[in-house]
Amino acid sequence: MTTTAAIKLDGKALAAKTEAELGRRVAALKEAGGAVPVLATILVGEDPASVTYVRMKGDACRRVGMASRKVELAESATTEELLQEIRALNGDPHVHGILLQHPVPGPIDERACFDAIAPDKDVDGVTALGYGRMALGAPPVYGSATPKGIMRLLAAYDISPEGMDAVVVGRSPILGKPMAAMLLNANATVTVCHSRTADLRQHVARADLLVATLGRPEFIKADWIKDGAVVVDAGYHSLTSRKTGDVELAPLIHRLRAYTPVPGGVGPMTINTLIMQTVEAGERRLSPRPGNG
Repeated sequence: MTTTAAIKLDGKALAAKTEAELGRRVAALKEAGGAVPVLATILVGEDPASVTYVRMKGDACRRVGMASRKVELAESATTEELLQEIRALNGDPHVHGILLQHPVPGPIDERACFDAIAPDKDVDGVTALGYGRMALGAPPVYGSATPKGIMRLLAAYDISPEGMDAVVVGRSPILGKPMAAMLLNANATVTVCHSRTADLRQHVARADLLVATLGRPEFIKADWIKDGAVVVDAGYHSLTSRKTGDVELAPLIHRLRAYTPVPGGVGPMTINTLIMQTVEAGERRLSPRPGNG
């Protein structure tokens, strides 16, 4: 059993600190050229959670002085109608980042729409090209927002994945898979578990670093996890009496090296990374170049 207090990986505090810096960078762009980065958010349908997430992203834009443009399509929108909107935003020089809120309604080909986003505007890191470049270590690229936010959070607390036995539970194309690739690039030894994994408990039990992304409340039990592990919980579930993640955390905290709280851990870093990458995209387009004034 660990004898020192576990480190709380406070994503909310780190995001707030980063926003202050991003605000200064946005102000510098405005002072230099009069323009600010613009994030376009596309929302298809009226799913309550998606509506909330889009609003939160717009609020984050305002806090750092950026602009946001909301594109709303009906639940009945077709793949082609969504692609037309994405193409228009790709061609708009005043838009620097594009976010397609996930998930889109079932009949739409989500992957085709993700991959239609121009790579230099893919600030949410969802395109296949962006994933491939990230996995191969071929910058410049914008990382998938949640995994990139997790890597930033670990780095802020001086937790290096190098040499760790890392276990990622979940293999979604915008979370589990890019998370595994980022950890591999950071020299961790990575195991990816999923719904067909035999004896999940055995894999989790050997993890120095556990990243839970499976989307099931407290599915990973406290007694599966070894002493001194780092637990990153990307799940979020609103139960009757409390909020929780994918890990049964309460009985476990005193045995850990570090952990992310739910809420206040991974979630704020996802939005913060999206905003940070939009600022970076804006700087590439808006920063004065030598000889241009």
